Formats: sequence, C-alpha cells, structure tokens
Amino acid sequence: MKILVTGATGYIGKRLIPLLLNDGHVVVCAVRDKTRAQNYFKDRKNIILVEADFLNSQSLENIPKDIDIAYYLIHSMSNSVKEFHILEEKCAFNFKRFAEQSQLKQAIYLSGITNDTKLSKHLLSRKNVEKTLASKKYALTTFKAGIIVGSGSSSFEIIRDIVEKLPFMIAPKWFFFFQAEDGIRDILSFLHRAIGRKELYNNSYDVFGPEIMTYKEMLLQFAEVRKLKRRIVTVPVMTPKLSSYWLYFVTSTSYKLATTLVNSMGVEVIGNKSNINAILDVQPMSYKQAVEYAFIRIKQNSIISSWKDSYISSGKLKNYVHEFINVPKHGCFKDFKQRKVKNKKEALDKIWAIGGETGWYYGTFLWKIRGIVDQFYGGAGLRRGRRHPTELNSGDALDFWRVIYADKEKGKLLLYAEMILPGEAWLEFKIEDGTIYQTATFRPHGLAGRLYWYSVMPFHWFVFNGMINNINK
Repeated sequence: MKILVTGATGYIGKRLIPLLLNDGHVVVCAVRDKTRAQNYFKDRKNIILVEADFLNSQSLENIPKDIDIAYYLIHSMSNSVKEFHILEEKCAFNFKRFAEQSQLKQAIYLSGITNDTKLSKHLLSRKNVEKTLASKKYALTTFKAGIIVGSGSSSFEIIRDIVEKLPFMIAPKWFFFFQAEDGIRDILSFLHRAIGRKELYNNSYDVFGPEIMTYKEMLLQFAEVRKLKRRIVTVPVMTPKLSSYWLYFVTSTSYKLATTLVNSMGVEVIGNKSNINAILDVQPMSYKQAVEYAFIRIKQNSIISSWKDSYISSGKLKNYVHEFINVPKHGCFKDFKQRKVKNKKEALDKIWAIGGETGWYYGTFLWKIRGIVDQFYGGAGLRRGRRHPTELNSGDALDFWRVIYADKEKGKLLLYAEMILPGEAWLEFKIEDGTIYQTATFRPHGLAGRLYWYSVMPFHWFVFNGMINNINK
C-alpha cells in the first residue's frame, strides 16, 4: 500500500515508519522541513519525502493523491500559543479536505483518553480534532492512549529525572490522580495492526495497559525497577504555577511544556474497556515491563526518537532549521580557530560525540556553570543531553544547542544556540583540505549583546582553544 505518515519526524512517527517499510509499503512522509528529515531518511528505500505544512492548505498539493492509508500524528504539547486549539483544528480540517480529494480509504488517529468530564485544554483539543477528522469519504479509526512509557518519551524521561535525582520528594496533590499508561511497543502494535481492518472503521478505542495507577505509584515502581529507595510526601498547597516551576527545575523539560503537563496532570485519565486487545491480538505489557524494556533500549543506544528533539523543547526554533543554516557574516563577532588535522577520522568521531555525557572537551565546569545560569533564566541548560552518543541528525537537541546541519561525509557540523542570549549564536566544525576549522559566531542584539560578548571573551579564548586542541589530539 501507499501510506501517508504525518508527523513523520515526531516521537511516534519515527518509530512507526520502519514497521511499515518492513511490510513492503511505500511510505509518504509529510514533514514541514525537508532539511531536518533528509538526513534521517536518505538511506531508506520506498520513502517519499514531501514538504507539507497542514496549517497551509496549499502546501498539501505536494502530497500524492493515490494514498491508501494515512496516519494522523500531528499534535503540539506546547502552550506558547494561547489559541493552539484553533491551530490544531485548522490542521485537522486541512487534512480532512485533502483526504476527501484523495483515494484515502482509512485514516488512523492517535489521540488521548478523554473520558473525564473535566478535561485540560489539550485533551479537549484532542477530542475536537477527532470530531473534525470524521468524514463520509473515508473511514476514521481512533486510538486514545494514556501516558506513553518508552525510551525518549516525555513522560518516561520526566519520571526518570525525578526518581533518579530525588531520594525524597515533596510532591503536589495530583500525584494521587489515577492515570492509564501504555508501553510504546503496545501503541505501535495498535497503530501498525489497524491497517485495513474494516471492523475498526469509524470506531474509537481507549488503549491502555493492565494497570490504572497514580503518579506516585508510577514513581515508586520506577524506583523499584532501578533498585532505588524513594519516599514521596504529597502536599495540597502546590499551585499549578508552583508545580510547573518544580517540574522545570527538577527535570529536563522546558517550562512551557512543564506548564502544559501540569495542566493535563490535574485530570484523571481512565480508559473504557473494549475488545480491541482481542481484535488486534495485543497483550499490553505492565508498567514495570514497559520501564524495563525502555532501559534495554537505552543500554543498547537504540533510542530512535526523543521528545527533546521536538521543537517544543526549544526556546527559539519553531519549525524550520534551514532558516538558520546560512550563518550571517555582517554585524557579527567571531571566534575562529584552525589546526592542521592530525587524524581526520578520530577528529570527526570526537566532533560527532560532542556534548551530552562526553562533554565539550575543555572547561567542563565552565560549561556546567553556563548551563546553570541558562536554566535559571528559563533556558534548556545542559539537561537535554543528546539522543544518541555518536549519531547526529538535523533538528536534534544537543544540550543547549540545536543541530542545524550534520553531514559526517562532508565533515561539517553546524549548531545553533538555544540558550538564553542577548543575540543569536552558531558553532561550526568543518574539516576540509587537511584542516579542521572551528568557528563561533555571535550576532548581538543591541548594546546588551555587545556587552555580553566582551564579558565572555576571556573565557572563550581558553575554552575554544582547549576544545579544538583536544578534538585534534
């Protein structure tokens, strides 16, 4: 079949596409920014990569009309736009209008469980999107999931941060709210096995694991898997804003995502039982099994996708990396270093392993201080790390940087700073003609930007010299 996957570079999309390819399907990947996706999909057969923004109906003309199945995986957890629900409805409407003019037989939509009478804005939006997608021209199959537990998921990484960092926790009252949970492997099974199943046409199913747990129980069971002793005391006085700050400072999430999550956590998410497990022959794993499986993937360095690579973890970038690929030349300060490369392969391997647990090769304590300062002012700090210890793709998060361009064969890596700055900054590594070039570029905003650059110049001299020397050892 020819299958359209929207949100192809997202957490679910990246994991679903290999399953479809293994079945021999042709997969049409709809992405907003080809630059971000080309590197990831370049070596895969039966992939059609199209640039389409579902907020722009004209761009959907790039999508082939002869599609059989479509996955609707478009979803924004960001609350940076107050009218986000209007944008989500517009995306759904544009998808529906395109789909009704195509040969589409079935659309498969991944939503959230929406049974509570009191829903958060995001869950209300999810419910409204389902209504918008419904059509008489094609069949709609909706799966409504709870908290997704898997390596790289926002829920998993946040719980991991809390459990592994805090032996004793004073937690808000929503820690006692009941939540349905799903292992990522089970979610993928439901989505994958639903293709062409006519008994699922125009039906909606809550999908969830065998346990309904409170957040407190989730944290304590997570601690048991990690063989850690943890104690949690809940207090009723934490306001949503205070809870958001608590989540932001303790975990690697951004403040805007923390706010969104806290608003959603104030709702009990309990699924309605159905026969969907029997229909698709899925036996959902327990919460502990899902956690254990996630750590197997982590130990194997096989995390396919991470929420941190989504732009909702960004303080600056919104949709497109290509807008920042041309580093400005005028009105900028630069720190430029070059060395005759001693061993090209070793130098490239070091460059591609930079950041995360490897660090930045010189002045580690200075990088940590800069990360703490950034986090204090609402930035990402160094908490995001990196998805994989040696792989980099355009769009990946890398500590408080974002990968704009990464081509190891051409010997070039370009990073854009997502730290809080009075200006914009790029860091470029390039190896050509036997020479390694390292360039830090800063475009200041006003007087504050210029004062910032001159104040950090002494540190830059030591840090950037030490960095290129250690990369080129």
